[in-house]
Amino acid sequence: MSNKVWVYIDLFHSEPLITSWEVLGAGLSLADSLGGGVTAVVFGKDVAEVSRQAFGYGANQVFLADDPALDDYRPEPYTSLLARLAKEHQPEVFLFPTTTRGRELAAMCAVDLDTGVLPDVTELEVKDGLVQATRPIYGGKLLSKVVCHSKPQIITCRVRAFPRPAFDPQAGGEPVNVQPELTSESQKTRVVEYIGTSGGVSLSDAGVIVSGGRGLSNNPNLEPPAEITDEKEREIWKAQQGFKLLGELAEVLGGAVGASRAAVDAGYIPYQHQVGQTGKVVSPDLYVAVGISGAIQHLAGMRTSKIIVAINKDPDAPIFKLARFGVVGDAYEIVPALVEAFRKKLGK
Repeated sequence: MSNKVWVYIDLFHSEPLITSWEVLGAGLSLADSLGGGVTAVVFGKDVAEVSRQAFGYGANQVFLADDPALDDYRPEPYTSLLARLAKEHQPEVFLFPTTTRGRELAAMCAVDLDTGVLPDVTELEVKDGLVQATRPIYGGKLLSKVVCHSKPQIITCRVRAFPRPAFDPQAGGEPVNVQPELTSESQKTRVVEYIGTSGGVSLSDAGVIVSGGRGLSNNPNLEPPAEITDEKEREIWKAQQGFKLLGELAEVLGGAVGASRAAVDAGYIPYQHQVGQTGKVVSPDLYVAVGISGAIQHLAGMRTSKIIVAINKDPDAPIFKLARFGVVGDAYEIVPALVEAFRKKLGK
C-alpha cells in the first residue's frame, strides 16, 4: 500500500514536537480529498512509542527507522533515507513542519527529488488534483495561493496554523521498519553537544505570548541603582524590569515572553525571544503586544495570531490597526493590574 500523502514527524531527543501532529491533521484533510490514507515518517532512536502515537493521531501507515545512528538529527542521513523512500513509493504530497529541521529536510529532499518546496503555508486545499497552498508574502501583508506542479509536492506547514487531530488510544498498527543509509557521504557531520537556553515555554509552541518593545524603557518612576551611571545601561536596566513584569503576566497565563527586534537590538532581552521577520514567526491563540509600535518587520511574525491585544501610550501606533483589543495607557500601570486580575480569576 502506498499513500498519496506523507507527513514527516519532527522529533527532538526522541520526543515528537506538537506541531508534527498538527501537520498530520493537515495531511488527513488532504487525504480525504485526494483519496487514501496518510503515511507518517518517524526517524530516531528508541522511537517505537512515537510510531504508536502516529497511529493514534490518524496515520494508517508508519515508516519507522529506529536506529542508534539516528539518535541525533543530521541532515545528510535523514535526507538520504527520506529521498530513497520517496523514490520507491512515489507519494504525491510530502508535508513537513516549518521548524528548523523541517525546513532543512524539505529543501534538501526537494533537491534530491528534483521538485519544489512551498514553504510556511497556513492553509491547504485540493484543486484539480493538486494541492493549492496559501502562504503569507511581503512580510505578511498579502496572502498568495501557490501550486507546485512537480511531484512530490513538498510543503512546510506553519506552526499552530492547523488544528491538532483528536487522539484515539485504541488506534494501532504495525510500522514498516526501514534501514537508514549510513554511507560515508551521509555521515559528513556529527553532533558534538547541545547547549541549552533558559527554561520556560517555547515561543513556537506557546498558546499565549506576551511581547515587549522599546516602550518598556520609558518609565520615569523607575530609578536604577546608584552604581549604574552610564545612560545606556540605565535604559537597559529599566527595560529589563519591564520584561520581568511581562514575564509575570506570561507565567500567570501559561505563556511565553516575546520581544520586538528593536528591544533585542537595544540589548533588553536575548535574541531567542525575538518575534518578527528575522526572528520567530508565531501564531498563538493570544498575543499581547506591550510597548510595541507595530513595525512591518514585527507584524510579519505575529499577524496570524488568533487574538491580538495592544497596550501602548501612543493612540496612533500602527499595532492598533491589527489588534482586536487596544488599550491606550502606561504599561507599568496596566500590566500589573492585568497580572492581579488574572491571578484572582485563575486562582494563582
